Amino acid sequence: MRLTSIHNHTVYSDGKDEVETLCNAAFEKRLFSFGISDHAPIEKKIGFKTEWNIPEEKLCEYIDAVQNAKKRWEGRQNIYLGLEVDFAQGIIGPGDKDYLELNLDYIIGSVHYLVPHNGKPFTVDDSEEKVVMGVKENYNGDVIGMVEAYFDSVEAMIKAGGLDMLGHPDLVKLREKAFPMSLSGEKIFFRDNDYYKKRINAMAALITARGIPVEINTGGLTRGKTSECYPSSELLKVFHKHGVQMVISADAHRAADLTGNYDVARKTLLASGYTETLLFAGRQNGKPLWETEKLI
Repeated sequence: MRLTSIHNHTVYSDGKDEVETLCNAAFEKRLFSFGISDHAPIEKKIGFKTEWNIPEEKLCEYIDAVQNAKKRWEGRQNIYLGLEVDFAQGIIGPGDKDYLELNLDYIIGSVHYLVPHNGKPFTVDDSEEKVVMGVKENYNGDVIGMVEAYFDSVEAMIKAGGLDMLGHPDLVKLREKAFPMSLSGEKIFFRDNDYYKKRINAMAALITARGIPVEINTGGLTRGKTSECYPSSELLKVFHKHGVQMVISADAHRAADLTGNYDVARKTLLASGYTETLLFAGRQNGKPLWETEKLI
């Protein structure tokens, strides 16, 4: 079975290894295609610095580094230049003109930030303490309010366009164990809530209508942050029902993590009804090229 990974990070954002180190690992693992998609700069648009986005002043250097790697590895390893671009309504998104003018091979659209009206932005995959504080400060402690805002943002990003693949579509689940859902304080995960199930069905229908592939991301599992892939099995079954196409990605932050837990991803896809996945094969006439690969 041919493998690909186009969601990967280097030292230019929150990765641990240099571009060339990751390229060497991709070659050693005989990946059909390999892409680097560091987190796009956000400081000018959102208004603050982070430790996990490319600094504004390093963007050109990042692009040159990956483009030079493409030339060095030509004929030996297919390497592609991407960005993982965050979305916040009216502030930042994959369809922004400045990103589209970079002549990237692809853009991954992801929602990490919630930017509440008159509130303080926070990331849904931050520490448990910070996420709980974000919910208290911005949603009066209502976790469903956060979940609603998250899926509103994902759907708005899909409608706005500009993304070639949707990244970890249920990232919001990461800290669900921090929130009791009953007055008695009993832990009832918000994924058991009918609202959540309604929203993932609506999201799946929208993804299919727009024809955007979605990644099954093994990064959280490999780094010990989750006990499953993004998206979960329950969400994958909904995606399969709606005809959403899937791409296996490592979301590697170290070269050693390339293809980490791919066998788990494959088995999860098969158990959810999938028999094939997509492989990124470059860009032509302004559109991404995908090849199908059988899972069995």
